Amino acid sequence: MSIEKDKVVYFHYTLSGEDGQTFETSTGSHPMTYLHGHNNILPALEAEFVGKNEGDQFQVTLPPEKAYGMRNEEGVQRIPIKHLATKGKLQKGMAVKVNTDKGLRDVTIVKVGKFNVDVDTNHPLAGKTLTFDISIEEVRAAEAEELSHGHVHGVGGHQH
Repeated sequence: MSIEKDKVVYFHYTLSGEDGQTFETSTGSHPMTYLHGHNNILPALEAEFVGKNEGDQFQVTLPPEKAYGMRNEEGVQRIPIKHLATKGKLQKGMAVKVNTDKGLRDVTIVKVGKFNVDVDTNHPLAGKTLTFDISIEEVRAAEAEELSHGHVHGVGGHQH
């Protein structure tokens, strides 16, 4: 079955940078899943899946503009610790959530003070050229409920 809109795709991936350093991998765990054509993964990555089949393996390299964007050097901000949704001991490099007027936002701690923290609002992979090594494990038609919700249900997908 070929990958096209409204197909559920199960795949393993290894994500690495230009220097070959692995950032993350699904190998050895459950495969990732997504509903094709519903903007559930990076658009430039999703475009590379079109027409591929179960068992296919391929590699995609995305420049920052097609991945997580360029780094915004003004993305470092000082905020009061009380605005963090994440509680407990704070350390430089930690990924935490901040309460904003638009809901929770993921940030990375740059510096911890007594009352404030400096956080980087850039995605941790912003500014990086990324290479995805992909192995397609399974392709199936989406169920009606998955289509109406716009995402996959079950292991590797979304549970309600």
